[in-house]
Amino acid sequence: MSKHYNVAIDGPSGAGKSTIAKILSSRLNIVYLDTGALYRAVGLKAYRDGWAEDDGAVAGLIGSIDIRVGYDKETGKQHVYLGSEDVSEEIRKDFVSGYGSRFSALPSVRAALLSLQREIAAEHSSVLDGRDIGTFVLPDARFKFFLTASSDVRAARRYKELIARGQTADYEQVKRDIEERDFRDSTRAVAPLKKASDAIEIDSSELTADEVAEKMISIIRSQL
Repeated sequence: MSKHYNVAIDGPSGAGKSTIAKILSSRLNIVYLDTGALYRAVGLKAYRDGWAEDDGAVAGLIGSIDIRVGYDKETGKQHVYLGSEDVSEEIRKDFVSGYGSRFSALPSVRAALLSLQREIAAEHSSVLDGRDIGTFVLPDARFKFFLTASSDVRAARRYKELIARGQTADYEQVKRDIEERDFRDSTRAVAPLKKASDAIEIDSSELTADEVAEKMISIIRSQL
């Protein structure tokens, strides 16, 4: 069996995808590509430049964006760049996440970022997390997981994360935002959020990140 393989982790916002993906990356010694960060970078550009949320208009602008991904040689941490600017921290702001979600529904944006994601996955054994990795980006990924959790649990996690970052947050508003994003992501016309037919579903509501990661790692190692 080839040593090269990809792991796809899909699921709704707040299910713990990025946390789990980072653990897998570290323990399996493979590259982690945070695909959501790429869409947030587009969202940040759209916010800064005042783009209209219109696919026809965005199609003429998306080609001018220089989005790059780099990895710290010592820590392996992913950095996202808009041109020469490292926007890795800026794109984590909650309002940018909202922009990223809305613009990710546009076909022109998804098409522009698709090739970048596939190029990285083809070059490295990697773990990618998002909403359409196993169904659209990497339909032939060796391992596919669908990670979910109740909206209450996901809202609580997101709320704590925002507070820990020193941002002002209201739990009920965070929950409403998550439920609205679930609806938007699952009903968009292009590559909607859904479980791949061959993905293994894991509910993380009552599990720690380590427990979820160990479940996945056990499955992966048993087949390598």
